[in-house]
Amino acid sequence: MPTLYVSHHACIDHDTGDFHPESGDRLRAVQRILEAEDFMLLHRQEAPAATDEQLLRVHPQAHLDRVFRTIPAEGLRHIDGDTLVSPGSGEAARRSAGAVVVAVDAIMRGEVTNAFCAVRPPGHHAEAERAMGFCLFNNVAVGALHARAEYGLERVAVFDWDVHHGNGTQDIFQTDPGLFYASTHEAGNFPNSGFPSERGVAGNIVNCPLPPGSTGDAFRAAVEQTIEPAMRAFRPQLVMISAGFDGHARDPLAHLRLQVADFVWATQRMMAIADEFCDSRVISVLEGGYDLRALAGSVNAHVRALMGV
Repeated sequence: MPTLYVSHHACIDHDTGDFHPESGDRLRAVQRILEAEDFMLLHRQEAPAATDEQLLRVHPQAHLDRVFRTIPAEGLRHIDGDTLVSPGSGEAARRSAGAVVVAVDAIMRGEVTNAFCAVRPPGHHAEAERAMGFCLFNNVAVGALHARAEYGLERVAVFDWDVHHGNGTQDIFQTDPGLFYASTHEAGNFPNSGFPSERGVAGNIVNCPLPPGSTGDAFRAAVEQTIEPAMRAFRPQLVMISAGFDGHARDPLAHLRLQVADFVWATQRMMAIADEFCDSRVISVLEGGYDLRALAGSVNAHVRALMGV
């Protein structure tokens, strides 16, 4: 079965202003790569807008109201010092979450084996009641809880390899033993969370902070020695990846020294766990990555790995 690619042009219309690192150029770079002939076998689908019902499984009504009330009729408005919204941000945020919902649907119906969701704004910093860190809604959490509500899955696992800790996903998952969250990230970087002592209600949170300057060797050791054993013990029925590529050595917002080959290796490791426990079901969702060359090259290799080519 094919790999699904989900995106939507509205995600580019989330304008963050001049010089903001989380810009529409990120998605344009990804879309150009995936329009190449090498990716002609991808199954393609436009992201629908997530419904209130789907968002409310993760975020309370008050959060939705705050986000949509903040979106301006024109210009830009700050949610916090880093997180801006513009007239197109509401639809972009709905479609970013909706992309993961439709990926869950396609995989659970047996239409595709795995999926890559190329969306923005990203999601992993969005807590249940707080938008932050460029993120408005938590896209992977919306997908995970959709899988539970619509398909009865009891155990959904997320591996987040973004260079920044996904405090939002941890916030949403930590009190639910049926949700597993594992993260590698740069120690001491934004948002200054994700300590190994944070274990969740049932050991369902696994954090592996890496010192600044760490290379792929340290990243791979954390995955092999800590994350994979915990994920195998959890026995996931769906594997999700918060695929941030800002751990790449070229990225301007962090200080890890990962290379494209490290992301390919991690993709294949997650696919192996999915093969073992859940009929190869993997959903990857774009998070960070702010050097356009590194982002495009990493996505190119990551999606090829999902396709098995």
